Amino acid sequence: MESSELREARAVVFQAPQQLAVERVSLIEPGPEDVVVDIHYSGISTGTERLLWTGTMPYFPGLGYPMVPGYESVGRIAQAGPSSGRNEGEMVFVPGSRSFEDVRGVFGGAASRVVISGSKALPVPDHLGERAVLLALAATAWHAVAPAPPDLIVGHGVLGRLMARIGVLHGNPPTVWETNEKRFEGAVGYQVVDPDSDERQDYKRICDVSGDSSLLDKLISRLGKQGEVVLAGFYSQRLSFEFAQAFMREISIRIAAEWQPEDLEAVMTKICSGELDLEGLITHRHGFEAAETAYRIAFNDPDCLKMVLDWREG
Repeated sequence: MESSELREARAVVFQAPQQLAVERVSLIEPGPEDVVVDIHYSGISTGTERLLWTGTMPYFPGLGYPMVPGYESVGRIAQAGPSSGRNEGEMVFVPGSRSFEDVRGVFGGAASRVVISGSKALPVPDHLGERAVLLALAATAWHAVAPAPPDLIVGHGVLGRLMARIGVLHGNPPTVWETNEKRFEGAVGYQVVDPDSDERQDYKRICDVSGDSSLLDKLISRLGKQGEVVLAGFYSQRLSFEFAQAFMREISIRIAAEWQPEDLEAVMTKICSGELDLEGLITHRHGFEAAETAYRIAFNDPDCLKMVLDWREG
């Protein structure tokens, strides 16, 4: 393939809140440390990307429209720079990119082709296929709970399920709260319950992945003495809590920040060894040309745990 052909791609572009199109975009010129990756699959995040879609994402540097979303992509290297440390033909996980000349790429993974530093392209086994898009969530889950698995997880979406599986892996199967009956199924080695049916008030560690900023007082009321709340969702509204009950329990609140490269390496090891299972988490798939439909399903259909866009015909 000619170098000029590698400078173009098709991408999902959020033109403005709730305005999406698949457009042709121009890629930046790759440097000697970069690789050009032909994307096979990209996942849709129902946390970060939903906030970008609705326009409620808190501001941070570089945020703006039009933008290419996505940080859960996997594809094959079409061109490897001499100093990239990678090889053409390798299948790699792409945790987003800043590939584009004419649109913002704050996240930048939802495209048919991207440019990324070779140091950020993680080789993955071919047999993982589309499941490799789950690596970002798996690393997020590992970062939040592997140091100290929680007794209670709030939310049984993909992130909550991965956290629960990690808890089981560490010999500490959690309870998971879920209010949507359609999401009760799929638990292996742990239990999923409606929070109103759970009377326990002595949890040592609670991990919230719901992103619901109104839950903090309820979670604190379920902690035992010197318990901890781990905030692992992304919250668009201010968080506040009643001081008295937190004071009486002498609680801690920890914010789980973005996963680190060592988290990604750790989950890759567990996945490749078969200790951490990714089965049953991808429930919906669409070709990239149906991206608008795919995003609406991902954000609105409770039966959809993870939506994957297929770019292989792009």
